Amino acid sequence: MEEIEKRIETGIFGMDRILEGGFRDKTSIVVVGASGTGKSTFAMQFIMHGISRGEQGLYITMEEEPEQIMREGRLLGWDMQKYYEKELFFIHLKGRNFKKMILEQLPQLVAARSDYSVKTRVCIDPMTPVIWAVEDKQEQRELISALFGILKRLGVVLCTVEEHTKPGETIGEDVLLPIYLSDGAVHLEYHPIGGAFNRTLQILKMRGIAHGEEVYPYIFARGAGVIVRTSPEERTKEREQSFDEVFEDAIRTAKSLKATEYVIKQLEYMRRHWTYEYSPEETLQIMFDSLGLRAEK
Repeated sequence: MEEIEKRIETGIFGMDRILEGGFRDKTSIVVVGASGTGKSTFAMQFIMHGISRGEQGLYITMEEEPEQIMREGRLLGWDMQKYYEKELFFIHLKGRNFKKMILEQLPQLVAARSDYSVKTRVCIDPMTPVIWAVEDKQEQRELISALFGILKRLGVVLCTVEEHTKPGETIGEDVLLPIYLSDGAVHLEYHPIGGAFNRTLQILKMRGIAHGEEVYPYIFARGAGVIVRTSPEERTKEREQSFDEVFEDAIRTAKSLKATEYVIKQLEYMRRHWTYEYSPEETLQIMFDSLGLRAEK
């Protein structure tokens, strides 16, 4: 039997089970979606999961100041400030000459970091300004290809891309080039129809991985981030009650299974901030499965 290449866990609860365990190392992944789909949350969660496992994170922001990103992360329960300039490094490129940065400055930065023995996760949030920086399609292609090629020397590169669809379009024309040049593409959509799972995820492509091909609902949970429902289980019916007991039981179970302090803090934060009318049981089960927290039989 052919051995499956080692995977890099995404940190997105439920997602690794449809990716044969995660992303392949040194690949470029684009997360495409309209405003409100949670692209930046995906990026932060990916970076913070790596840091929780002893890796480093390089966050290249094209718009928001690093301080604003860390404030947003704090709302979801991630103490990014704790790792700032230690394991988490920011590069803020708003308003810069992207062509000069990509072709001249970025290679020097990567060369300085590529000798590190510690694995580095990279995210670019968003990559859209790079696309808009030049009008010529060939030049866009060259810039994006160079950006992916340089940064992949460090590890997995996750890029968010803002999508602007026209009536009748399934995927916006402005994101086709990044999707084509990347190794993997994830499409996020928001359906304003009410309910907890009103956002969906679809894997458009993932080179070298036999990925899931369905449309998967996901939610945001403070303390955990994005949680993807990849099982066919029915959603627990609405209950008019507190779910403290559910969380307390989950925390006790996690401790008995030797979960890390980082995971315990995630669960405690979720308990304090769970606002959905549905029981968190399915969400917690997805998290436990993703983290490999299972009682021995």
